Amino acid sequence: MQNQIFELQYALDTFYFLICGALVMWMAAGFAMLEAGLVRAKNTTEILTKNVGLYAIACTMYLICGYSFMYGGGFFLDGISGGETIVADALAASTENGFTGDSVYSSASDFFFQVVFVATCMSIVSGAVAERMRLWAFFAFAIVMTGFIYPMEGSWTWGGNDVFGLFNLGDMGFSDFAGSGIVHLAGAAAALAGVILLGARKGKYGKNGEIRAIPGANLPLATLGTFILWMGWFGFNGGSVLKLGDIASANSVALVFLNTNAAAAGGAIGALILARLIFGRADLTMLLNGALAGLVAITAEPLTPTPLLATIFGMIAGIIVVMSILAIDKLKIDDPVGAISVHGVVGLFGLLIVPLTNPESTFIGQITGAAVIFFWVFICSLVVWSILKAVFGIRITEEEEYEGADLSECGQEAYPEFVK
Repeated sequence: MQNQIFELQYALDTFYFLICGALVMWMAAGFAMLEAGLVRAKNTTEILTKNVGLYAIACTMYLICGYSFMYGGGFFLDGISGGETIVADALAASTENGFTGDSVYSSASDFFFQVVFVATCMSIVSGAVAERMRLWAFFAFAIVMTGFIYPMEGSWTWGGNDVFGLFNLGDMGFSDFAGSGIVHLAGAAAALAGVILLGARKGKYGKNGEIRAIPGANLPLATLGTFILWMGWFGFNGGSVLKLGDIASANSVALVFLNTNAAAAGGAIGALILARLIFGRADLTMLLNGALAGLVAITAEPLTPTPLLATIFGMIAGIIVVMSILAIDKLKIDDPVGAISVHGVVGLFGLLIVPLTNPESTFIGQITGAAVIFFWVFICSLVVWSILKAVFGIRITEEEEYEGADLSECGQEAYPEFVK
């Protein structure tokens, strides 16, 4: 009887993990649509190529070495442990110590769930460097980011290893439930390093310092991408509960879904209201980024806040992201989709509010963890980007930028019927 219970829990938790992983994978489509909508039409094919390519690279590099760096277990050479072994080990432990309801799921499903997080982190970089980066330089960076840089900082957080063998972030009170820092802040740090070395798009800033808006080509596509991301985030946060096979876990999953949705709604409202006060009108791009900001903020701890508090956190995040986008623009850091603000600034905010509802975390631990993640990813990324810039070049020519990256990098136009 007990063995049958374990087998049922194993099947349920594995299936839940796989479904949540599929939802997170669907976020790749969301990023692709969002970025394709916020860039100019002449750069659409190239940005879509980047999103499909980075997903494939992330899956391959994490399989070869990334998972091993992060958790110490290799899939490429060691293979995948069978479900029978996992259930037998858990059953033996429960017989000796009593059943505790610990997670029991396939190691293959765990890998799949983790690898789509890696791809999400890399997708953040794609939008920030859009419209002026060489495609193959981006792919070269993706190899290092997904195979080494992200897995190393992941090993110090979710992997439970000491930072450079010196101190353990978990012991200091660092907590990041689903990755506001580990995934989103890390992606923004890598993007910031690339943007600094790339420079701004031609025509973005005038000689007198004025900021010129460069509108995206397809706002309906950007809106669709945002809704896809909103939906995928239920798997992102909900799957991080790690199991579903008991009453407590099922209730936790339901609350995480509820809080995730509430924070996104709050973020959209906060950004919409502030944009109305600043610009005198409703700004769709700010509204979309506000919803994403609410999602990023609640990702660090979607379980312990009440739904009303999650809405408030999201609303504050929506306000922060509008202010951050405007401030970063004034610093002449050209981020076409607002990724650095949405995932970086708000990712930091999400980490800092965790101790307000989770007594197991500390402000010192959160600040230390955020600093470790940011500086590790930023410095490593800056080095890799610099090497690529010196050896191959990372920016397309001014003529290629004028004609569009679609023709120079892919030889195809997304909308060939619209010719000059």
